[in-house]
Amino acid sequence: MGCLDGIRIIDFTRYAAGPQITLLLAFMGAEVIKLESRMDIDHFRRQESAVVWGSQRASVDCFNSLNANKLGVTLNLKTDAGVELAKSLIAISDVAVDNFKAGTMDRLGLGYPVLRHIKPDIIMLSASSHGAVGPERGYIAYAVTMGALSGLSEMTGYEGGPPAVMRSSADLRPGTTAAFAILAALNYRQQTGEGQFIDFSAREALSCPLGEVIMDYTMNGRGRTRQGNRDDCMAPHNCYRCKGEDKWISIAVSSDGEWETLRCAMGDPLWAEDERFADQRGRWQHQQELDSMIESWTSMYTHYELMDMLQRAGVAAVPSFNNEELFGDPHCRERGCFVPVDHPDEGELYIVSPPWKFSDTPAEAKSAAPLLGQHNKYVFGELLGISDEQIDRLEAEQVLY
Repeated sequence: MGCLDGIRIIDFTRYAAGPQITLLLAFMGAEVIKLESRMDIDHFRRQESAVVWGSQRASVDCFNSLNANKLGVTLNLKTDAGVELAKSLIAISDVAVDNFKAGTMDRLGLGYPVLRHIKPDIIMLSASSHGAVGPERGYIAYAVTMGALSGLSEMTGYEGGPPAVMRSSADLRPGTTAAFAILAALNYRQQTGEGQFIDFSAREALSCPLGEVIMDYTMNGRGRTRQGNRDDCMAPHNCYRCKGEDKWISIAVSSDGEWETLRCAMGDPLWAEDERFADQRGRWQHQQELDSMIESWTSMYTHYELMDMLQRAGVAAVPSFNNEELFGDPHCRERGCFVPVDHPDEGELYIVSPPWKFSDTPAEAKSAAPLLGQHNKYVFGELLGISDEQIDRLEAEQVLY
Protein backbone atom coordinates (compact mmCIF):
# COMPACT_ATOMS: atom_id res chain seq x y z
CA MET A 1 0.00 0.00 0.00
CA GLY A 2 1.49 3.31 -1.09
CA CYS A 3 1.33 6.48 0.95
CA LEU A 4 -0.85 8.14 -1.73
CA ASP A 5 -3.33 5.30 -2.10
CA GLY A 6 -6.78 6.83 -2.58
CA ILE A 7 -5.45 10.00 -4.24
CA ARG A 8 -6.52 10.49 -7.85
CA ILE A 9 -4.61 12.79 -10.20
CA ILE A 10 -5.70 14.04 -13.62
CA ASP A 11 -2.57 14.38 -15.71
CA PHE A 12 -2.62 16.83 -18.64
CA THR A 13 1.18 16.82 -19.00
CA ARG A 14 3.46 16.22 -21.99
CA TYR A 15 7.16 15.73 -22.74
CA ALA A 16 9.40 15.11 -19.69
CA ALA A 17 9.16 17.75 -16.94
CA GLY A 18 5.40 17.31 -16.56
CA PRO A 19 5.25 13.50 -16.70
CA GLN A 20 8.11 13.35 -14.16
CA ILE A 21 5.80 15.08 -11.64
CA THR A 22 3.03 12.55 -11.92
CA LEU A 23 5.42 9.60 -12.30
CA LEU A 24 6.81 10.15 -8.80
CA LEU A 25 3.31 10.50 -7.36
CA ALA A 26 2.20 7.33 -9.17
CA PHE A 27 5.15 5.49 -7.64
CA MET A 28 3.72 6.46 -4.24
CA GLY A 29 0.38 4.88 -5.03
CA ALA A 30 -1.66 7.73 -6.52
CA GLU A 31 -4.04 6.78 -9.32
CA VAL A 32 -2.77 8.94 -12.19
CA ILE A 33 -5.00 9.27 -15.25
CA LYS A 34 -3.03 10.57 -18.22
CA LEU A 35 -5.15 12.49 -20.73
CA GLU A 36 -4.08 12.43 -24.36
CA SER A 37 -5.73 12.64 -27.75
CA ARG A 38 -4.82 11.76 -31.29
CA MET A 39 -5.32 15.49 -31.82
CA ASP A 40 -2.72 16.24 -29.11
CA ILE A 41 -0.63 13.16 -28.46
CA ASP A 42 2.30 13.16 -26.05
CA HIS A 43 5.36 14.21 -28.05
CA PHE A 44 7.36 11.15 -27.02
CA ARG A 45 4.79 8.93 -28.74
CA ARG A 46 5.22 10.76 -32.04
CA GLN A 47 7.18 9.22 -34.88
CA GLU A 48 9.69 12.06 -35.00
CA SER A 49 10.74 11.35 -31.41
CA ALA A 50 12.33 8.14 -32.68
CA VAL A 51 14.75 10.31 -34.66
CA VAL A 52 15.55 12.38 -31.55
CA TRP A 53 16.21 9.31 -29.41
CA GLY A 54 17.92 7.23 -32.09
CA SER A 55 15.31 4.52 -32.65
CA GLN A 56 11.65 3.68 -32.17
CA ARG A 57 12.58 1.37 -29.29
CA ALA A 58 14.52 4.16 -27.55
CA SER A 59 11.52 6.46 -27.96
CA VAL A 60 9.25 3.83 -26.40
CA ASP A 61 11.76 3.40 -23.58
CA CYS A 62 11.73 7.13 -22.92
CA PHE A 63 7.93 7.39 -22.84
CA ASN A 64 7.71 4.26 -20.71
CA SER A 65 10.25 5.56 -18.19
CA LEU A 66 8.25 8.75 -17.66
CA ASN A 67 4.75 7.29 -17.63
CA ALA A 68 4.96 3.97 -15.79
CA ASN A 69 2.21 3.19 -13.26
CA LYS A 70 -0.26 5.51 -15.01
CA LEU A 71 -3.62 4.92 -16.64
CA GLY A 72 -4.10 6.28 -20.16
CA VAL A 73 -7.22 7.67 -21.81
CA THR A 74 -7.96 9.53 -25.02
CA LEU A 75 -9.95 12.73 -24.56
CA ASN A 76 -10.17 15.43 -27.20
CA LEU A 77 -10.16 18.75 -25.33
CA LYS A 78 -10.78 20.60 -28.57
CA THR A 79 -14.40 19.52 -28.31
CA ASP A 80 -16.98 20.87 -25.85
CA ALA A 81 -17.95 17.34 -24.86
CA GLY A 82 -14.32 16.52 -24.16
CA VAL A 83 -13.95 19.51 -21.85
CA GLU A 84 -17.13 18.51 -20.02
CA LEU A 85 -15.81 14.99 -19.50
CA ALA A 86 -12.56 16.45 -18.15
CA LYS A 87 -14.64 18.43 -15.66
CA SER A 88 -16.44 15.24 -14.63
CA LEU A 89 -13.08 13.61 -13.94
CA ILE A 90 -11.96 16.63 -11.91
CA ALA A 91 -15.09 16.29 -9.77
CA ILE A 92 -13.93 12.86 -8.55
CA SER A 93 -10.22 13.70 -8.28
CA ASP A 94 -7.82 15.36 -5.86
CA VAL A 95 -5.14 16.91 -8.07
CA ALA A 96 -4.85 18.28 -11.61
CA VAL A 97 -1.46 18.84 -13.23
CA ASP A 98 -0.49 20.48 -16.52
CA ASN A 99 2.73 21.79 -18.05
CA PHE A 100 1.26 23.84 -20.89
CA LYS A 101 2.18 27.42 -21.68
CA ALA A 102 0.76 29.74 -19.03
CA GLY A 103 -2.91 30.47 -19.68
CA THR A 104 -3.59 27.39 -21.83
CA MET A 105 -5.83 25.69 -19.26
CA ASP A 106 -7.87 28.90 -18.91
CA ARG A 107 -8.35 29.05 -22.68
CA LEU A 108 -9.53 25.44 -22.64
CA GLY A 109 -12.12 26.33 -20.03
CA LEU A 110 -10.26 24.34 -17.38
CA GLY A 111 -8.51 27.06 -15.39
CA TYR A 112 -8.31 26.99 -11.61
CA PRO A 113 -11.44 29.12 -10.97
CA VAL A 114 -13.47 26.61 -13.01
CA LEU A 115 -11.91 23.56 -11.36
CA ARG A 116 -12.34 25.06 -7.90
CA HIS A 117 -16.02 25.64 -8.59
CA ILE A 118 -16.36 21.97 -9.56
CA LYS A 119 -14.24 20.63 -6.67
CA PRO A 120 -13.63 23.24 -3.94
CA ASP A 121 -10.65 21.40 -2.41
CA ILE A 122 -8.94 20.58 -5.71
CA ILE A 123 -5.18 21.07 -5.90
CA MET A 124 -4.02 22.36 -9.27
CA LEU A 125 -0.40 22.71 -10.32
CA SER A 126 0.44 24.45 -13.57
CA ALA A 127 4.10 23.93 -14.44
CA SER A 128 5.03 26.44 -17.12
CA SER A 129 8.49 27.59 -18.15
CA HIS A 130 8.34 31.09 -16.66
CA GLY A 131 5.26 31.09 -14.44
CA ALA A 132 1.78 32.53 -14.90
CA VAL A 133 2.64 36.18 -14.24
CA GLY A 134 5.31 38.57 -15.46
CA PRO A 135 6.45 39.86 -18.86
CA GLU A 136 7.74 36.45 -20.01
CA ARG A 137 4.69 34.42 -18.98
CA GLY A 138 3.72 33.71 -22.58
CA TYR A 139 7.09 32.35 -23.68
CA ILE A 140 7.51 28.67 -24.49
CA ALA A 141 10.69 26.93 -23.38
CA TYR A 142 12.17 23.45 -23.36
CA ALA A 143 14.90 21.92 -21.21
CA VAL A 144 17.81 23.62 -23.00
CA THR A 145 16.15 27.03 -22.75
CA MET A 146 15.20 26.62 -19.11
CA GLY A 147 18.71 25.49 -18.22
CA ALA A 148 20.16 28.58 -19.89
CA LEU A 149 17.71 31.13 -18.47
CA SER A 150 17.94 29.69 -14.95
CA GLY A 151 21.71 30.25 -14.85
CA LEU A 152 22.42 26.56 -14.34
CA SER A 153 24.04 26.14 -17.75
CA GLU A 154 26.29 29.12 -17.10
CA MET A 155 27.60 27.37 -13.98
CA THR A 156 28.01 23.95 -15.57
CA GLY A 157 30.96 23.03 -17.77
CA TYR A 158 34.74 23.24 -17.93
CA GLU A 159 36.62 26.34 -16.89
CA GLY A 160 37.20 28.42 -20.01
CA GLY A 161 34.78 26.29 -22.03
CA PRO A 162 31.23 26.95 -23.20
CA PRO A 163 28.17 26.55 -20.95
CA ALA A 164 26.80 23.02 -20.74
CA VAL A 165 23.71 22.15 -22.77
CA MET A 166 21.22 21.05 -20.12
CA ARG A 167 18.80 18.46 -21.45
CA SER A 168 17.07 15.76 -19.41
CA SER A 169 18.28 17.07 -16.06
CA ALA A 170 16.69 20.46 -16.79
CA ASP A 171 13.35 18.67 -17.15
CA LEU A 172 13.58 16.14 -14.35
CA ARG A 173 14.76 18.51 -11.62
CA PRO A 174 11.78 20.88 -11.94
CA GLY A 175 9.50 17.84 -12.24
CA THR A 176 10.79 16.44 -8.97
CA THR A 177 10.47 19.83 -7.27
CA ALA A 178 6.87 20.16 -8.48
CA ALA A 179 6.02 16.70 -7.14
CA PHE A 180 7.27 17.84 -3.73
CA ALA A 181 5.08 20.95 -3.99
CA ILE A 182 2.02 18.75 -4.57
CA LEU A 183 2.90 16.62 -1.55
CA ALA A 184 3.08 19.81 0.54
CA ALA A 185 -0.31 20.89 -0.82
CA LEU A 186 -1.84 17.50 0.01
CA ASN A 187 -0.45 17.78 3.53
CA TYR A 188 -1.92 21.28 3.84
CA ARG A 189 -5.30 20.07 2.60
CA GLN A 190 -5.24 17.22 5.09
CA GLN A 191 -4.78 19.75 7.90
CA THR A 192 -7.11 22.51 6.69
CA GLY A 193 -9.48 20.96 4.16
CA GLU A 194 -8.45 23.58 1.61
CA GLY A 195 -7.07 23.07 -1.89
CA GLN A 196 -4.83 25.51 -3.73
CA PHE A 197 -3.40 26.66 -7.04
CA ILE A 198 0.36 26.22 -7.48
CA ASP A 199 1.87 28.51 -10.11
CA PHE A 200 5.10 26.61 -10.78
CA SER A 201 7.97 28.03 -12.84
CA ALA A 202 10.43 25.40 -14.07
CA ARG A 203 13.01 28.11 -14.71
CA GLU A 204 12.81 29.30 -11.10
CA ALA A 205 13.06 25.75 -9.80
CA LEU A 206 16.33 25.33 -11.69
CA SER A 207 17.67 28.56 -10.17
CA CYS A 208 17.11 27.28 -6.62
CA PRO A 209 20.34 25.21 -6.44
CA LEU A 210 22.27 28.38 -7.32
CA GLY A 211 21.40 30.21 -4.12
CA GLU A 212 24.97 31.03 -3.09
CA VAL A 213 25.85 32.14 -6.64
CA ILE A 214 22.87 34.49 -6.82
CA MET A 215 23.53 35.87 -3.34
CA ASP A 216 27.21 36.40 -4.10
CA TYR A 217 26.28 38.55 -7.09
CA THR A 218 23.49 40.35 -5.23
CA MET A 219 25.56 41.17 -2.15
CA ASN A 220 29.10 41.35 -3.50
CA GLY A 221 28.75 42.03 -7.22
CA ARG A 222 30.76 38.90 -8.07
CA GLY A 223 29.59 37.04 -11.14
CA ARG A 224 30.62 33.40 -11.03
CA THR A 225 30.97 31.08 -13.96
CA ARG A 226 32.13 27.56 -14.82
CA GLN A 227 34.96 25.96 -12.88
CA GLY A 228 34.67 22.34 -13.96
CA ASN A 229 34.78 19.92 -11.04
CA ARG A 230 36.60 22.34 -8.76
CA ASP A 231 35.17 23.24 -5.35
CA ASP A 232 35.31 26.57 -3.50
CA CYS A 233 37.11 25.01 -0.54
CA MET A 234 38.00 21.36 -1.10
CA ALA A 235 41.14 20.14 -2.85
CA PRO A 236 41.74 17.68 -4.33
CA HIS A 237 38.23 17.74 -5.77
CA ASN A 238 38.15 16.55 -9.36
CA CYS A 239 37.58 13.73 -11.83
CA TYR A 240 40.80 11.89 -12.66
CA ARG A 241 41.73 9.80 -15.68
CA CYS A 242 42.10 6.06 -15.13
CA LYS A 243 43.46 3.16 -17.17
CA GLY A 244 41.29 2.45 -20.21
CA GLU A 245 39.46 4.52 -22.78
CA ASP A 246 37.46 7.41 -21.32
CA LYS A 247 37.50 5.99 -17.78
CA TRP A 248 37.49 8.35 -14.80
CA ILE A 249 37.17 8.45 -11.04
CA SER A 250 36.05 11.36 -8.87
CA ILE A 251 37.91 12.06 -5.63
CA ALA A 252 36.94 14.59 -2.97
CA VAL A 253 39.02 15.54 0.09
CA SER A 254 37.54 17.95 2.62
CA SER A 255 40.11 18.03 5.45
CA ASP A 256 43.74 17.47 6.36
CA GLY A 257 42.78 14.14 7.91
CA GLU A 258 41.17 12.98 4.66
CA TRP A 259 44.28 14.11 2.78
CA GLU A 260 46.43 11.90 5.02
CA THR A 261 44.09 8.99 4.28
CA LEU A 262 44.43 9.56 0.53
CA ARG A 263 48.21 9.85 0.83
CA CYS A 264 48.31 6.51 2.64
CA ALA A 265 46.08 4.88 -0.01
CA MET A 266 48.42 6.14 -2.75
CA GLY A 267 51.43 4.66 -0.94
CA ASP A 268 52.51 8.04 0.46
CA PRO A 269 54.50 9.14 -2.63
CA LEU A 270 57.38 11.59 -2.18
CA TRP A 271 55.62 14.37 -4.12
CA ALA A 272 52.81 14.36 -1.51
CA GLU A 273 55.31 15.69 1.04
CA ASP A 274 55.63 18.95 -0.90
CA GLU A 275 54.97 21.83 1.50
CA ARG A 276 52.52 23.34 -1.03
CA PHE A 277 50.17 20.47 -0.19
CA ALA A 278 50.70 20.53 3.59
CA ASP A 279 47.34 22.12 4.44
CA GLN A 280 43.93 22.59 2.86
CA ARG A 281 44.52 26.17 1.77
CA GLY A 282 47.81 25.27 0.13
CA ARG A 283 46.29 22.33 -1.70
CA TRP A 284 43.46 24.55 -2.95
CA GLN A 285 45.86 27.25 -4.14
CA HIS A 286 48.01 24.69 -6.01
CA GLN A 287 45.33 22.29 -7.15
CA GLN A 288 46.39 22.30 -10.80
CA GLU A 289 49.76 20.85 -9.84
CA LEU A 290 48.11 18.60 -7.26
CA ASP A 291 45.62 17.24 -9.81
CA SER A 292 48.44 16.48 -12.23
CA MET A 293 50.29 14.43 -9.62
CA ILE A 294 47.19 12.54 -8.51
CA GLU A 295 46.29 11.71 -12.11
CA SER A 296 49.77 10.30 -12.68
CA TRP A 297 48.81 7.77 -9.99
CA THR A 298 45.16 7.10 -10.94
CA SER A 299 46.08 6.50 -14.60
CA MET A 300 47.91 3.33 -13.55
CA TYR A 301 44.70 1.63 -12.35
CA THR A 302 41.20 0.91 -13.66
CA HIS A 303 38.34 2.92 -12.19
CA TYR A 304 37.01 -0.25 -10.52
CA GLU A 305 40.37 -0.96 -8.88
CA LEU A 306 40.56 2.60 -7.62
CA MET A 307 37.01 2.55 -6.30
CA ASP A 308 37.72 -0.57 -4.28
CA MET A 309 41.10 0.65 -3.07
CA LEU A 310 40.03 4.15 -2.07
CA GLN A 311 36.66 3.34 -0.58
CA ARG A 312 38.18 0.61 1.56
CA ALA A 313 40.64 3.20 2.86
CA GLY A 314 37.84 5.67 3.62
CA VAL A 315 38.38 8.10 0.76
CA ALA A 316 35.33 9.65 -0.94
CA ALA A 317 35.78 8.26 -4.44
CA VAL A 318 33.46 6.85 -7.10
CA PRO A 319 33.88 6.17 -10.84
CA SER A 320 32.08 8.08 -13.55
CA PHE A 321 30.00 5.12 -14.71
CA ASN A 322 28.48 4.88 -18.16
CA ASN A 323 24.94 3.52 -18.55
CA GLU A 324 26.04 -0.08 -19.03
CA GLU A 325 28.23 0.04 -15.94
CA LEU A 326 25.46 1.56 -13.84
CA PHE A 327 22.99 -1.09 -14.96
CA GLY A 328 25.39 -3.87 -13.98
CA ASP A 329 26.74 -2.28 -10.80
CA PRO A 330 26.28 -4.64 -7.81
CA HIS A 331 25.25 -1.81 -5.49
CA CYS A 332 22.62 -0.52 -7.95
CA ARG A 333 21.41 -4.09 -8.41
CA GLU A 334 21.12 -4.64 -4.67
CA ARG A 335 19.23 -1.37 -4.26
CA GLY A 336 16.87 -2.24 -7.11
CA CYS A 337 17.74 0.91 -9.06
CA PHE A 338 16.45 -0.58 -12.32
CA VAL A 339 13.31 -2.70 -12.37
CA PRO A 340 11.54 -4.51 -15.22
CA VAL A 341 7.96 -3.83 -16.26
CA ASP A 342 5.94 -5.76 -18.81
CA HIS A 343 5.04 -3.56 -21.77
CA PRO A 344 2.06 -4.82 -23.82
CA ASP A 345 3.79 -4.15 -27.14
CA GLU A 346 7.52 -4.27 -26.39
CA GLY A 347 7.71 -6.97 -23.72
CA GLU A 348 10.10 -6.50 -20.80
CA LEU A 349 11.43 -2.95 -20.42
CA TYR A 350 13.54 -1.57 -17.58
CA ILE A 351 12.84 1.71 -15.84
CA VAL A 352 14.57 3.63 -13.08
CA SER A 353 12.84 2.63 -9.85
CA PRO A 354 11.54 5.11 -7.25
CA PRO A 355 14.54 7.00 -5.86
CA TRP A 356 13.72 6.36 -2.20
CA LYS A 357 12.86 3.50 0.14
CA PHE A 358 9.84 3.54 2.49
CA SER A 359 9.47 0.86 5.15
CA ASP A 360 5.68 0.86 5.68
CA THR A 361 4.42 2.35 2.40
CA PRO A 362 6.91 1.25 -0.25
CA ALA A 363 7.03 3.13 -3.54
CA GLU A 364 6.75 0.67 -6.41
CA ALA A 365 6.92 0.43 -10.18
CA LYS A 366 3.94 -1.82 -10.88
CA SER A 367 3.13 -1.39 -14.56
CA ALA A 368 4.45 -0.12 -17.85
CA ALA A 369 3.25 3.12 -19.43
CA PRO A 370 -0.23 2.84 -20.92
CA LEU A 371 -0.99 2.41 -24.58
CA LEU A 372 -2.97 5.24 -26.14
CA GLY A 373 -6.51 5.02 -24.76
CA GLN A 374 -5.81 1.73 -22.99
CA HIS A 375 -8.01 2.54 -19.98
CA ASN A 376 -10.94 4.32 -21.63
CA LYS A 377 -13.40 1.62 -20.56
CA TYR A 378 -12.32 1.73 -16.93
CA VAL A 379 -12.10 5.51 -16.57
CA PHE A 380 -15.18 6.54 -18.55
CA GLY A 381 -17.18 3.36 -17.97
CA GLU A 382 -16.49 2.40 -14.36
CA LEU A 383 -15.46 5.73 -12.83
CA LEU A 384 -17.90 8.01 -14.69
CA GLY A 385 -20.62 5.41 -15.31
CA ILE A 386 -20.86 5.94 -19.06
CA SER A 387 -22.38 2.98 -20.92
CA ASP A 388 -20.51 1.03 -23.57
CA GLU A 389 -22.92 2.37 -26.19
CA GLN A 390 -22.22 5.96 -25.15
CA ILE A 391 -18.48 5.30 -25.19
CA ASP A 392 -18.75 3.91 -28.71
CA ARG A 393 -20.70 6.99 -29.77
CA LEU A 394 -18.15 9.36 -28.18
CA GLU A 395 -15.38 7.52 -29.99
CA ALA A 396 -17.23 7.83 -33.30
CA GLU A 397 -17.71 11.58 -32.65
CA GLN A 398 -13.95 11.91 -31.98
CA VAL A 399 -14.49 12.99 -28.37
CA LEU A 400 -12.77 9.92 -26.98
CA TYR A 401 -10.19 10.10 -29.74
